[in-house]
Amino acid sequence: MPIDYLQKILTAKVYDVAVETPLELAPTLSERLGNRVWLKREDQQSVFSFKIRGAYNKMAHLSAADRARGVIAASAGNHAQGVALAAQKLGCAATIVMPITTPHIKIAAVEARGANVVLHGDSYSDAFAKALELQRASGATFVHPYDDPDVIAGQGTIAMEILRQRQGPLDAIFVAIGGGGLIGGVAAYVKRVRPEVKIIGVQPNDSDAMARSLEAGRRVVLPHVGLFADGVAVKQVGKETFRLAKAYVDEIIRVDTDATCAALKDVFEDTRSILEPAGALTIAGVKAWVERHRTRDRDYVAIACGANMNFDRLRFVAERAELGEQREAILAVTIPEQPGSFRTFCALLGNRNVTEFNYRYADPKIAHLFVGIEVRNRQETEHLLRELARRKIDASDLSDNEMAKLHVRHLVGGHAPNATDEILYRFEFPERPGALMRFLDSMSAGWNISLFHYRNHGADYGRVLVGMQVPAGDKVDFRRFLDRLGYDYVEETGNPAYRMFLGR
Repeated sequence: MPIDYLQKILTAKVYDVAVETPLELAPTLSERLGNRVWLKREDQQSVFSFKIRGAYNKMAHLSAADRARGVIAASAGNHAQGVALAAQKLGCAATIVMPITTPHIKIAAVEARGANVVLHGDSYSDAFAKALELQRASGATFVHPYDDPDVIAGQGTIAMEILRQRQGPLDAIFVAIGGGGLIGGVAAYVKRVRPEVKIIGVQPNDSDAMARSLEAGRRVVLPHVGLFADGVAVKQVGKETFRLAKAYVDEIIRVDTDATCAALKDVFEDTRSILEPAGALTIAGVKAWVERHRTRDRDYVAIACGANMNFDRLRFVAERAELGEQREAILAVTIPEQPGSFRTFCALLGNRNVTEFNYRYADPKIAHLFVGIEVRNRQETEHLLRELARRKIDASDLSDNEMAKLHVRHLVGGHAPNATDEILYRFEFPERPGALMRFLDSMSAGWNISLFHYRNHGADYGRVLVGMQVPAGDKVDFRRFLDRLGYDYVEETGNPAYRMFLGR
């Protein structure tokens, strides 16, 4: 007999532990996209994720005898917290198997709820296999994170709230997909109540099991999954969730890591809240959808499904957000290795803000620069490349080069045995347009820059490391240059790190 999800969702038991989260307009993002984007703030649940709904609904429907035997679950983090809180509320024991790669913040949160945590494997699939092994040995009830009708119905209460909160125009609801429990519940409810509303799934392009399964017409198993959006890092979707997706999901959009980082920044700018990568997927999906379909004046809901972010990840997110928004271009530039050519290149950039500059002397004839530049969009990057080509400057766009963005930017350098008379200084520049050009214009034309490292970190001042070839006879003029410049500086020529890794 077919499952009546409408009835199951309407009678779901979630509000003993879950709250009805707000549906909020994201004003800045909406204005930029020319469409109204509404955020369903599931990050405001007590466990900072929607997962509490499905976990509690499943466990609340267990018999007293089943609860007495305890529960066991496998999770990358958010479902684990939901099961732990539900067990605490219902007074039963809980064991959670989590991948070794799970962020510490999620492990600590689960343990704080009184659950026993077992770490096993590198992915959800590894943890799932271990949990089934423990379940068979213990007789505890397995609480599946997504492929269970009661779990799906619990997640579906989000759709019930959305349609109650947004009774006016609504064109599409964007839902992140891991195993498919959230989109299964949301789609099953929405398509019964307001079938004209599109259900758009969003997945990382390196964890897209549902998209590939729908394309193949059967459930596929991914050989590996990306771990940045760990909350949706699932190698195979559920049987029931796949059936629901086939029946009700209109489309799935894939997004990359940079787009997800940009979406995290978008939400922060509108709400001052920090989502986890899986929680920001839907915002990235809305942006991709609008760009693809060129829509205007539409109403879209994006379910912000989680906020269990490791603080250490913020450094990476900030690094990649501008690239994801296409507001930073990463270029590899070749110029003549001679005094003044660096200044000439910077002058060609005009008023554009330089976000990063990496260079080390390596060849007496040519210099290779790794440069980050703030741009408005990809079209401005293309215009800049044409302008540099017109000036006979060889430049390549590395904005989509993963190795360059992750590794090469930190490895530009090394020893320069031919950099005679080199001295090394660390400066603090005021972080404003023109600061770099002021530095270059103050220098003697005869001093060659042999090393340059700068990265904009969002502070009021920028830290810059500069190597210059200054002959011994120019030391007095160099001191005058430092005094005129007016920037704080520290000489690093004697620094052992310089001697070991960069000096002659």
